Amino acid sequence: MANNKRTMCLPPAAFVISLALAGVVVLAGAAAATTTTHLRFCMHDTVTAAPGSGPATAVRVARGAAPLPGDPANRFGDTYVIDDPLTEAPGAASAAVGRAQGFYVFASRSGDRALLLCADMAFTAGPHNGSAVSVLARDAILDDVRELPVVGGAGAFRGAAGYGLLRTHSYNASTNNAVLRIDMYLKV
Repeated sequence: MANNKRTMCLPPAAFVISLALAGVVVLAGAAAATTTTHLRFCMHDTVTAAPGSGPATAVRVARGAAPLPGDPANRFGDTYVIDDPLTEAPGAASAAVGRAQGFYVFASRSGDRALLLCADMAFTAGPHNGSAVSVLARDAILDDVRELPVVGGAGAFRGAAGYGLLRTHSYNASTNNAVLRIDMYLKV
C-alpha cells in the first residue's frame, strides 16, 4: 500500500497573504476593544474680571493691528493665554473639575470671528483626576455648535482620539467673558 500522506506547502505569496489576513483579524479585535468616554463640563473664560468674581483667566498677550469687522473690542491677531476653570455646570459656584490651559488667537479677518484654539483640558477632580485631553481647533465663535478635534491626551486618556462639541452658554460682548458647554467624546 502506497503512502498517500501529502505535505501541504504554501507558495511564498500565499504565505504572506495569510500572515497579512491574520494581522487584520488581530487589529480588528484590538479596535473593538476601544471604549468611548463621554465627558460633559463647562469652561469659564473670564477676560474682564468683575468685582468679587476673582481674577481674569484669559489675558491678552498680543494686540492685533486690524480691527475685526463690526467688533471694536477684538482685532485680527489678538492672542490670549488662558487658564480657565472647568466646572460640572455653568454656574460660577458649580464644582470644579479642572482647568483649560493654552491659548487662542483671533485668526480670521472676516466677520465670522473664528479663533484658533489650542488647549489642554487638565482634570483635577472626579473620576478623571490627573488626566488631560488636548485640542487644536478652529472655533467659529458665532456658530451654535463648534467641533473641537482631540489631538491627544494624558493619564487615562493617553492616546485618546475623538472630538468635542462646544456651545456658548453665555457671552457678554462688553466684557468678552463667556461660559462654554463642552461635550467631549473620546476613544481610548
